[in-house]
Amino acid sequence: MQLNCLVIDDELLARKRLSKLVNEVAELRLIDECKTGKEAIIAIDTVKPHLIFLDIQMKDMTGFDVLKQIRHEPLVIFVTAYDMYAIKAFDYFAFDYLLKPFKKERFKQSVNRILHYFERKTASKMNDQLEDLLDYIKAQKEQEDTTFFKDKMPVKVGQKVSFLNISDIKYILASGSYVDIFTDKKSYVVRSSLSDITNNTKHKDLIRIHRSTVINVMNIENVIHSSFGEIDVKMKDDRLFRVSKTYRKIFLDNLGI
Repeated sequence: MQLNCLVIDDELLARKRLSKLVNEVAELRLIDECKTGKEAIIAIDTVKPHLIFLDIQMKDMTGFDVLKQIRHEPLVIFVTAYDMYAIKAFDYFAFDYLLKPFKKERFKQSVNRILHYFERKTASKMNDQLEDLLDYIKAQKEQEDTTFFKDKMPVKVGQKVSFLNISDIKYILASGSYVDIFTDKKSYVVRSSLSDITNNTKHKDLIRIHRSTVINVMNIENVIHSSFGEIDVKMKDDRLFRVSKTYRKIFLDNLGI
């Protein structure tokens, strides 16, 4: 017996790669691809697949939004580029996911795990886990101002997640597909975008001043009004950063100057 599959991802290349990998597994049968959450909801309830590969962060809605709206309950392998809360939840509930960019071997491992569950007829157990997972994610979002994460930044490097005190972070700099997070003691290189980092860790002390720079305002030594109306920020370690025009008003408003 083959498992009917849906691939759901808003990125064309990611969708095609997943579809190719699915087609290489004899036990899987690709029946459709979806590029939006709305398409996915209709397809899931129409064709009722056994298994879906579901992107978490799509343009029109999240993968969690999709799961909340469907009537059919497929097995799920989540696909994510970088989502701190989700990764912690997956680990906590022993749910499976693919972290982009993933290798072919990791894909096979994930599929084998699903096949094993299916053979043992544990789909109901996985659906219970999915319900718990959605409740957990919702609670994390609603309580983010009062939880452990309020003054912490989860940073995943390799297979390890460290929780940095926001007060220890001096600045965060974008570097291609990575960001460098600087503290007094060391720096961390993380595969992520600056936008994802700031969206996942909302804190009043972390302010974006440039498309490639986020600073901790508590580490500012001076704000320097340079010639031609430019503004520079001198940090306590003497590092100097330019405040771009795009972020200048937000920066000054946050500082109350």
